[in-house]
Amino acid sequence: MNTGVLTLVPSPIDEESPLEPVALQLLQHACLDFEQHLFLLEPPKEARRRWLRFGLPREAIEHFIYFNEQTQLELEDEMIAELKRGKNIFLMSDGGLPAFCDPGQSLVSRCHREKIKVTSTPFANSVLLAFALCGYETKRFCFEGFLPSRGVERKEALAKVLKRKELTILMDTPYRLSQLLRELHEEQAKREVCVALDLNMKSEELLFGQAGKLAAQLEGQKREFILLLAPS
Repeated sequence: MNTGVLTLVPSPIDEESPLEPVALQLLQHACLDFEQHLFLLEPPKEARRRWLRFGLPREAIEHFIYFNEQTQLELEDEMIAELKRGKNIFLMSDGGLPAFCDPGQSLVSRCHREKIKVTSTPFANSVLLAFALCGYETKRFCFEGFLPSRGVERKEALAKVLKRKELTILMDTPYRLSQLLRELHEEQAKREVCVALDLNMKSEELLFGQAGKLAAQLEGQKREFILLLAPS
């Protein structure tokens, strides 16, 4: 039996904007089969009100599972079991990006440990989306952005990055994907790396491991990516 998929569903932070069209269509389709799809939402009253405001089916409300700070630990094992049984789960917060400093971060992390796919409906900020999807359980991170492109400046900047203890996020051009991983390996970086590739595309992929191994795996590939260094 194939495992299900955990899908994060970002939603508007205001009370007027509509739900993103792809997310709306995906949830409408999921509501055709409540046996195969589960809906995790955060605060009951707000969840019901926003669901209806987005134009989603009222009959889905009785199937809601309220997943918040009070319930997430007791529900986590059950949700993993449901995913392993092939059910698909949609996680929504009370506004914004689920699992970003929000209930769900632990569930995402657990899914990765259990080799269960985690993805998201479209979200416009690749850095924050990569953070939410990686599952690293931390409330602090450092965004380093692009390193200098070459020479001593790049090497020195990378050395400074590796001194940081918190989750650190890097970006670079697609053609420097494997180069950046090799450089991390050459600096003897022992921390786990997550490479979030082609986010929100059909070729989306999250890879975890040591930099040297991932460099070999991705050698010659030119793909959009966000690189996350796990907290040490």
